[in-house]
Amino acid sequence: MEKTILITGASSGFGAMMARTLARAGHRVYASMRDLKAHDGKPVAEIEALVAAENLKLLPIELNVTSDHSTETAIARITEEAGGLDVLIHNAGHMGFGPTEAFTPEQLSRLYDVNVVGAHRINRAALPSMRNRGKGLVVWIGSSSTRGGTPPFLAAYFAAKAGMDALAQSYALELARFGIETTIVVPGAFTKGTNHFAHAMQPADGVRADAYWNGPYAGVDKTALEGLASLEPADADPESVARAVVEIVAMPHGKRPFRVHVDPSEDGAEIVNGVADRVRAQLLERIGLRDLLHPATK
Repeated sequence: MEKTILITGASSGFGAMMARTLARAGHRVYASMRDLKAHDGKPVAEIEALVAAENLKLLPIELNVTSDHSTETAIARITEEAGGLDVLIHNAGHMGFGPTEAFTPEQLSRLYDVNVVGAHRINRAALPSMRNRGKGLVVWIGSSSTRGGTPPFLAAYFAAKAGMDALAQSYALELARFGIETTIVVPGAFTKGTNHFAHAMQPADGVRADAYWNGPYAGVDKTALEGLASLEPADADPESVARAVVEIVAMPHGKRPFRVHVDPSEDGAEIVNGVADRVRAQLLERIGLRDLLHPATK
């Protein structure tokens, strides 16, 4: 059954892959991006070519998750055109790579604004109509870094993704009685097929960064990145994240898993998350709120 879906951060990487795959599965997909003219308009041109070739319901839409006005405008357009959202996919994110001390507070705030606060802005704009309809699905694209192994020089990004994961968990409980379901998708460290590392924010404080790059941590950045890449199987396919999302969207309401891992490197996050999610469920049972673990159904 066709669903209306919004994906944030859909100009490249996982977002673009999900947009294409969900549209090909028969859904009406709004592929949002911060600026439709960015990268010389290439992402939009690729979408338009795909729509023309395959007759897909794939629509680019401008949405900057760091702007209240942009977020509210985009949601209003979708509501007017499609009558509301069935599925909201939080994918927009930004990575930072470098010595943590060398990132300015403003840079760290920027990463939090994109990865955490941005999702909250989208929710504030989109959830009222979803609550009124009494049904919906929110998918959060997380990261195995929140509970798996964590190499150095990625703390700013890892901290933001951990914040997003915590936000997702609490939102899940607070939306369940409105019939809104939550799934957190946890990709592993895919080092090929996305632009995460290529587009990563670099620390602005060069003096502090040099104390690491040219001091006792010289070469550790290269070792860390090469080590991550060596853990990734040769056949690791980032499109598997998109396929997992398509499967989740297709599942019956109330039957979707709370968390889905897509981690060819098997960095341990699935094991740790499994324990943490069981503890979370047990606590809710002990305090008499077991029903919040699953969305209400009519």
